[in-house]
Amino acid sequence: MSATSVLIHLFGEIALLLWGITMVNSGVQRAFGSDLRWILGVALRNRLQAFLAGVGVTTVLQSSTATALMVASFTAGGAVDIVPALAVMLGANVGTTLIVQVLSFDVSLIFPVLVFGGFMAFRRGKTSRTKDLGRVAIGLGLMLLSLHLLSETIHLIENSAVLKELLASIASDPLILVFLSAFFAWIAHSSVAAMLLIMSLAAAGVIGPSAALVMVLGANLGSALNPFLEAMGGDPAKIRVPIGNLATRVVGCAVALPLIEPILSAITLIDPNPSRLAANFHTIFNVALAALFILPLPWVAKLLVRLFPEKLQASDPGVPQYLDKDALDTPSVALSNAAREVLRMVDTVDAMLRSSQDLFREDDISRVDQVSRTDDVLDRLFSAIRRYLSSINHEALNEAEAKRLSDILAFAINLEHVGDIIDKNLMELAAKRIKNHLRLPKDSLDDITSMHAKLLEHLQLAASVLMFQDIGSARRLVSEKERFRDLERAVAQKHLDQLRSGRTAGDTGTLQLDIVRDLKRIEAHIASTGHSLLEQSGELKPSRLTS
Repeated sequence: MSATSVLIHLFGEIALLLWGITMVNSGVQRAFGSDLRWILGVALRNRLQAFLAGVGVTTVLQSSTATALMVASFTAGGAVDIVPALAVMLGANVGTTLIVQVLSFDVSLIFPVLVFGGFMAFRRGKTSRTKDLGRVAIGLGLMLLSLHLLSETIHLIENSAVLKELLASIASDPLILVFLSAFFAWIAHSSVAAMLLIMSLAAAGVIGPSAALVMVLGANLGSALNPFLEAMGGDPAKIRVPIGNLATRVVGCAVALPLIEPILSAITLIDPNPSRLAANFHTIFNVALAALFILPLPWVAKLLVRLFPEKLQASDPGVPQYLDKDALDTPSVALSNAAREVLRMVDTVDAMLRSSQDLFREDDISRVDQVSRTDDVLDRLFSAIRRYLSSINHEALNEAEAKRLSDILAFAINLEHVGDIIDKNLMELAAKRIKNHLRLPKDSLDDITSMHAKLLEHLQLAASVLMFQDIGSARRLVSEKERFRDLERAVAQKHLDQLRSGRTAGDTGTLQLDIVRDLKRIEAHIASTGHSLLEQSGELKPSRLTS
């Protein structure tokens, strides 16, 4: 076989390997993405828990980049301390070595079973999770098949004088080897793919044991570039964790590179098999880095905070803060970002309601314009969230994540409607009252204040229902809506009685009824979040949805 044919086969087989890794990652994301993110969220409390969670999550995902994006969603804005986030990345680096350990043994007979079983699960599965696990099995089978094909193709290099001489000349320079393997790990977005190629070359005798260990260092360095480059271009605080991870790899490579020969002599005693040598060194290197840096992480974190201070937030409140475009291919992270941005909409609506409450007592017409400008902020946040949700990789969504996306979007739409009611209805009534010098009776003002207070309470309750999917809070929100409706009826009836008795002027009475009507409409939009969750749980039938 000519050198050109060998290279064509190599490129195709490497592409098959990368596609297999992609299938495993996307299948796991669809089946367990939200669960894995929850595990990371719980673990980000101390270094040891965070390290173990990083090992476990990355072993399943086979992508330290995906793990880094999940961690970034927690650390954005300082919600979680940087120390456990760095510990997660140390664990993630160890996690990527475990699948390499498994694949370093001869498991070629397993790939037909995995592909066939995965195909049957994907085609015949009754649930989306079964189909997603079928995708994972197919991806693993393709990875093993590509390794089998790679080993056969690489053996042909031994018969190609040109390729053999080229690799021999490269193998004599450790820096070139580090650069080449780092470049491949970066371009492939996978240290696993780079390691499997290195192991195949070592097993075929194309590169020697020393060169294989040097290339392992490069693969580790290259895989740390991906999270760093994806975090570039935004808030400098976003790159603290990725650059901390990259720095540990650089330090490790700088220490290990001059010691390759003594290290080789030591680990040869464990297993002299060339591919196993590379796999063992890969694991030992990352475990050693974790052991070296786990204790001084607080000092590393302080240095990173000093070098990369958080950028001051934009003065424009309508500019989104959490909609990270780099997370769009990782649905669980992107949905978390969107939910955090929706909470900013909640804060904006809260401010509008409080201003509305005050404007039926005060005569400051300038505050009416201020509320209208606040509604413009709300509209811009809503538009940004809607665009962001539509840009999420919908093919990677599992059933639960698709429903979560729908819930977030529905809540954002309801908040936008609430803002419109406040701006176009309540503020118009407030302006009319001020311009016509109308004065609402004290008991009417007290009723309106009480209804506003209820709305503010229910708004926070609805936000809690969205974020935590708490059935108890949803039940309370729905029951509170019924009480609010009773309150609205009582207030409306009292105003009608006052109109009939002549105790309230016609203009004032109409104003009161219009205010109460609009507050009731706002309550209906807020309470719909509770209705939606109870519908999903089967506690509430769609026919009961009334405004």
